[in-house]
Amino acid sequence: MSIGQDVGSWRELGRHTSTSVVLAGGVLVGAITIYVAASLLPTAVQDIGGRPLYAWTMTAFLVAEVVATMVVGQTLFRFGGKGSYLIGFGVFAAGSVLCAVSPSMPVLLVGRGIQGLGAGLLTGLGFALIHSALPPRLWSRGSALISAMFGVGNFAGPALGGFSAQFGSWRSAFVVLAVVAAALAVFVPRALPRGGRPAQAPPVPVVSLSLIVGATGAVSMAGILSGTLAMAAFIALGLVLVAAFLATEKRAVASVLPGSVYRRGSRLRWIYLTIMVLASGVSVETFLPLFGQRLGGLPPAAAGFFAAALSLGWSVSQLVSASARETRRLVLAGPACLAAGFVVLGLLQTEQPSLPVVLAWLPVLFFGGMGIGIAMPHLSVAAMTSAPDGEGGKAAAGIATILTMSTAFGAAVAGLLVNLGGPSVLTSARWLLFGFAAISTLGLFTARRAA
Repeated sequence: MSIGQDVGSWRELGRHTSTSVVLAGGVLVGAITIYVAASLLPTAVQDIGGRPLYAWTMTAFLVAEVVATMVVGQTLFRFGGKGSYLIGFGVFAAGSVLCAVSPSMPVLLVGRGIQGLGAGLLTGLGFALIHSALPPRLWSRGSALISAMFGVGNFAGPALGGFSAQFGSWRSAFVVLAVVAAALAVFVPRALPRGGRPAQAPPVPVVSLSLIVGATGAVSMAGILSGTLAMAAFIALGLVLVAAFLATEKRAVASVLPGSVYRRGSRLRWIYLTIMVLASGVSVETFLPLFGQRLGGLPPAAAGFFAAALSLGWSVSQLVSASARETRRLVLAGPACLAAGFVVLGLLQTEQPSLPVVLAWLPVLFFGGMGIGIAMPHLSVAAMTSAPDGEGGKAAAGIATILTMSTAFGAAVAGLLVNLGGPSVLTSARWLLFGFAAISTLGLFTARRAA
């Protein structure tokens, strides 16, 4: 089956500028916030202490984000599109302010959790309201723009955090995020159409929500442990909880994902799995600065730029590929490009590589990121159009949940692979890159079923 569609132009999307700014901006602030803390936390710890709680800043954010993405439907029904966005930006700004004034690490963790709630709500709303805020012919363009914000966030987050830490003012990064959220909230009243509420209040999937939060917490915990056996145990626990989540969802009246996902012959399940495989590949970026400094001999700033090449490839190719009408080949090529990029980059990892070899990392990373970008917007549209009547909005909101879970699971698996290769940095690099090449290869199967 082809997943081609009638595609509007970027100029046509430009007539919906305010809407695009709100939808994309909400996703962008959340994406930046995931990575901004990694660059400034070493400086923050020197200021307020709390080194034993260092790694929990990511866990608190991710778990809260997962919770928020799952209550988007309830929020929309109660407050509508405009009210929900104002709540999302308000909660995110409040969490950012709390982080900025934190006198201690426990307070910073609370702020990160509040940020995660706001970011999860904004991310879920971004995908959910494409379905109602834009005409169907612009769904591909809108999905490309919104999904590209994850790549931009991966690039801008470390830059904002590193810049703030460089000048000894880590708190200013959180102030900037709060100001940006407040500025975006100004656009909301005129950006979104009236309505945007579901026809009826979706029930709260309490059991599914508890299981998926537990799975995210377990996998996030695995990513911050140093012992390989302990990491493997928590990943196994996370997988068991995911299996329980799927079993519960299949029987539940109140489900997180559309009911069609669990029906025999469902195409939507393969679309979601392909999105998960592609999005998890970005987790490799967490360790690329380490490899750039230790193996490539790069200064920190240059190593950070190399790490952002994957996200840059994602963002640029996504905006270009949104123009395609016949998209089946792009969906199939996405996992292949990502897997090939990881394999080639793994082969280029050597002790004390020459400068030309190190420079070759850049186009290879960019090419791998293109694999995500050429497929992601069309998978998002396919998710919305493959769901039966009445489930389009829920299928769109489910994309945010899938992306959030991919971030948590990908980060934990990346940490496990790096630890398996330790203490050698070279061996760690090869374990990580070849391991994610294998994961990306699984996407060849899921993409074929999706397309």
